[in-house]
Amino acid sequence: MGLVERYIDDREYASYEDFKANYRLRIPENFNFSYDIIDEWARLEPDKPALLWCDDHGHEREFSFGELSRLSNQAANLYTQLGVGKGDFVLLMLKQRPEAWICILALIKIGAVCIPATFQLTPKDLEYRIQAAGVKMVMAVDEPEIVGHVDAVRDRCPTLQHVGLVGDGPIDESRYVDFRRRMGEASPQWERPTGEKATHNDDPMLIYFTSGTSGMPKMVLHDFTYPLGHIVTAKYWHRVEEGGRHLVMADSGWAKFGWGKIFGQWICGAVIVGYDNDKFSPQHTLETISRLKLTTFCAPPTIYRFFIKEDLSRYDFSTIKHCTIAGEPLNPEVFYQFKKATGLEVTEGFGQSETNVMLANYQWFPIKPGSMGKPSPLFDVDITDDEGNHLEDGVVGNVVVRNAWQHPAGLFREYYKAPEANEKSFRNGIYFTGDTAWRDGEGYYWFVGRSDDVIKCSGYRIGPFEVESALLTHPSVLECAVTAAPDPIRGQVVKATIVLARGYSPSDELKKELQNHVKHTTAPYKYPRVVEFVEELPKTSSGKIRRVQIRQADAAGK
Repeated sequence: MGLVERYIDDREYASYEDFKANYRLRIPENFNFSYDIIDEWARLEPDKPALLWCDDHGHEREFSFGELSRLSNQAANLYTQLGVGKGDFVLLMLKQRPEAWICILALIKIGAVCIPATFQLTPKDLEYRIQAAGVKMVMAVDEPEIVGHVDAVRDRCPTLQHVGLVGDGPIDESRYVDFRRRMGEASPQWERPTGEKATHNDDPMLIYFTSGTSGMPKMVLHDFTYPLGHIVTAKYWHRVEEGGRHLVMADSGWAKFGWGKIFGQWICGAVIVGYDNDKFSPQHTLETISRLKLTTFCAPPTIYRFFIKEDLSRYDFSTIKHCTIAGEPLNPEVFYQFKKATGLEVTEGFGQSETNVMLANYQWFPIKPGSMGKPSPLFDVDITDDEGNHLEDGVVGNVVVRNAWQHPAGLFREYYKAPEANEKSFRNGIYFTGDTAWRDGEGYYWFVGRSDDVIKCSGYRIGPFEVESALLTHPSVLECAVTAAPDPIRGQVVKATIVLARGYSPSDELKKELQNHVKHTTAPYKYPRVVEFVEELPKTSSGKIRRVQIRQADAAGK
């Protein structure tokens, strides 16, 4: 018997309606993921595989739950020696080194607040995060650029007391904590704290900084019940299997890491694959998928777009039972091409750094390519106007969570130190996600865009996703971003910023061809009056397209 049954009624649901109405999550008092999941698996089955780490250079190492329990104990002892305790903030830039998992587990054990961060942060990004949260310790991979960025801001961050480095070579211990060496010397014995040092369900556990698609990133604060919300993510959307290998293409600094590479998957007893690649290569990734014999796989749309440009018949997908996609909406053309090449249907899910999976395509109903699916049983999702009034099917409105007042597991507690953002997002017990969508007559939800991304042209409201999906059906388009460009007559017009596929070159003829293609694929008034070809699109560190950056450049006349 696995551990997941302790937290849910692990029954067979007859239908989605049965699942939505009757799924129940049991949240014990003072739940702590590291003790109640990792240490418990270690007690029950110490040799049970938990983490398969690999890279593009042929290195592999497997960790059992017993090893992770011991290593996280050692890390917890080291943190305590350094003065890091309950309520302190620790920022991690560890790529997908094994320490990314070990340190998160250790920080959860001692009740410190973990801040995952991408290694791509600039000194300005780092300084902002350290000062905003009052970070006490930074953990980083020992690489010159990353360490240089930390050093550049260290003296300007008065709360920062320690910088721990993870690397194979010698480390200057007069300036940094050699984390691997010091952890190896620490005791593997650790007792679960009691009294004032014990953790409680509503204590802060984790902070994600939002992607910053508009404005400065906000701090999304999650409590200790957050991992349990991801049972729905892992078991019913990713459909992981106990003992099966699960790979999510996500750096440890992304919220997607929490979604797919630690919490729900380990509650379900799956083996997480840590693919520590320095730079994405579709060929290397496909070779890794073939070699590791995965059971389940998840990636953002960009990666699937690169995959379908390769000869997928050269790679082995035979062991994969289920594929999922998240981060941005799934364009139908990607769905059809990937299915044609592999036989696998890519199953979309929707959520945010602020939540676990909110909407998904579950096993009980057919996929409508391009739809986000239907609501999770944890959330009362609705489409509303700006005042929170319910909108009928077919009408575009705000995606909201009506039962936010109940604080379902997986929903963030607040935007930390941001009262104005909380007031804007939480109104009358309803959480406004900032995304817009519509619901069809069968209960499927269809993404339109971030509220700020909707284009208003000559009285029409145009969602960028539909135009992007139309463009992606043309073989010349690898990636695209559709935005509003200022226009003196219409106010705004549709602009398409396009990255071309191999073998295509920018030309006026191709612009005209793409415009006509959109006119014939969707409503003619949605065609892009402005087309710009670029080498790459501006993106956040988590891979999301920064349409706001394109809009700002256009407004400034750049």
